Amino acid sequence: MSRRTDNAKVLDAFIARKAEIDAMLARLQALSDEHFEIHPDEVHWGHVGTLAHYAELLKRITDSAFKEGEHAE
Repeated sequence: MSRRTDNAKVLDAFIARKAEIDAMLARLQALSDEHFEIHPDEVHWGHVGTLAHYAELLKRITDSAFKEGEHAE
């Protein structure tokens, strides 16, 4: 197999993974725009905890992507 074929395959795989991430980010942004489908009159501490959990998971991702936190060099 030629290097050019290998590069084409890896590029296709990279673009596919990027598309997955872009789709997830778009869904999260839409959900956030809708206040996570929680009406202000119905919000409770459980919702706060859920958002804290989401924020913690996203922080792990952003720390890794931007080499911050435990991923800092």
